[in-house]
Amino acid sequence: MLSERERERYKRQILLFGEDGQKKLKTAHIFIAGAGGLGSPVSLYLAVAGVGTLTVVDKDVVDLSNLNRQILHGDRDIGKKKIVSAGETLREINPDINVNVIDATIDETNVGHLIGSADGIVDAMDNYPTRYLLNRTALEKKIPLFHGAIRGLHGQATTIIPGKTPCLQCIFPKAPPKEVFPVVGVTPGVIGTVQANEVIKYLLGEGKLLTGRLFIWDGNESRAEELVIERDPACPVCGTGKGSPEKTRKS
Repeated sequence: MLSERERERYKRQILLFGEDGQKKLKTAHIFIAGAGGLGSPVSLYLAVAGVGTLTVVDKDVVDLSNLNRQILHGDRDIGKKKIVSAGETLREINPDINVNVIDATIDETNVGHLIGSADGIVDAMDNYPTRYLLNRTALEKKIPLFHGAIRGLHGQATTIIPGKTPCLQCIFPKAPPKEVFPVVGVTPGVIGTVQANEVIKYLLGEGKLLTGRLFIWDGNESRAEELVIERDPACPVCGTGKGSPEKTRKS
């Protein structure tokens, strides 16, 4: 049930989704891999939307050079663990949700346990080895992966549904070279809000998801495009006989 406080907090959303829709968000659990440039807008907008449980995992410490884009953190947080300042910010912005923060490096040994029984995984990482690991885990757990990536004034996003859409390995068979890439904060702002929007639509079972489509943002031109993407039957992760059926949306 929604409390009177929650009805007041979310009343403009309830005009869109109804109380039943808000209850779906309240009972949902989303895992967010990363509390940096992408993880910041994703977690903030899911928090204010009333997604009931957010689990945020990160291992890094807040650095001054993070603050042009990582809006979960501020000057006072320099030197803190990112999960500490992330937890403080998210609980302050919405004390009516559950915020779990975990100080850990996501790897093969702990990824399944960290994600647990979450309803979906947000890829807010900056490296492809971890992205590929999240992709495989999403397929194993039969839950969606909400992918986003940025570089400079450019970004991309897609929603991966196990057994139905191309997986991340289909779309990007080889990881790009590792680099310290340029970025301005508005780019993760755009892509992170697209990812959050996809999560909300998925949980509500409304709208058309970015499934089978790669959203591409060009901030130089202020233009968004999309590419149609298809499953690769020879994909080593989700190819014939390796995919998983779609998890039913929450109802």
